[in-house]
Amino acid sequence: MATKPPLDPYITKPKVYLLGRQTVVREELSRFLDEEGVAFTTDAGAAAEVLAEIAGRTCYMSFGKGRKTNREYLDNILTSKHGSVLEHAVWSLLITGVSRSLTHELVRHRAGFGYSQLSQRYVDEGDARYVVPPLYQENDELRARWRQTIETLRKAYVELADSTAQYVQQKHPEMAPRDRRKWARQAARSILPNACETKIFVTGNSRSWRHFLEMRGSPHADTEIRLLAVEICRVLKNESPNIFPDVEIYDEADGMPAVRITHSKV
Repeated sequence: MATKPPLDPYITKPKVYLLGRQTVVREELSRFLDEEGVAFTTDAGAAAEVLAEIAGRTCYMSFGKGRKTNREYLDNILTSKHGSVLEHAVWSLLITGVSRSLTHELVRHRAGFGYSQLSQRYVDEGDARYVVPPLYQENDELRARWRQTIETLRKAYVELADSTAQYVQQKHPEMAPRDRRKWARQAARSILPNACETKIFVTGNSRSWRHFLEMRGSPHADTEIRLLAVEICRVLKNESPNIFPDVEIYDEADGMPAVRITHSKV
């Protein structure tokens, strides 16, 4: 069996994996409609769109009334900024190829999000990969100087982690090997740079995702997280064209893509 080539230790682009989307429990929806004596049909393609519409119609018991298509209904939600309805639509994304610097900013988005991130206490970062800042991807000389610094830090981390593990073993010979390694890594990680690649599992509702795209897809945002916002925008627009119809990817004057939203702060 052919072996896979080694991964490039230097990363230039994030990856986004869509791992979780919702489903509608049709039997329970039918039971609710029957018991309330109302009729409801929708042309929505995504369960998240169906649930957002049901949530909104529940507020006024407007099933079978008014706007006929899911797109028309959700367009009205967006223009009227009735954003709480969108909190019922949820997606889970696994994000890789991003730096610790990026996730320091990402996890500031608290409302409507849940996070699970790679632990540097339990995972050996001796063979970690590193994210090249977009600015250094433009200039070979600066990239070479940056890479030299990273390699120095990589070597220092490995040597420090090994020495620390030996010290912990001498100080606490009764400690289990797994715990010794954790103690050593949690101390040695203090010298790891922000460029160290991490992986993070993020679950968010569509109102929160819209806010993230608006804030971090902006040309005023840090470049790395801006490029991540563009990738997430592509995924979510494909998943739900009716919830993200006004979210657009465009090319900014600086030559890089950005995100803009017609209905701000829904």
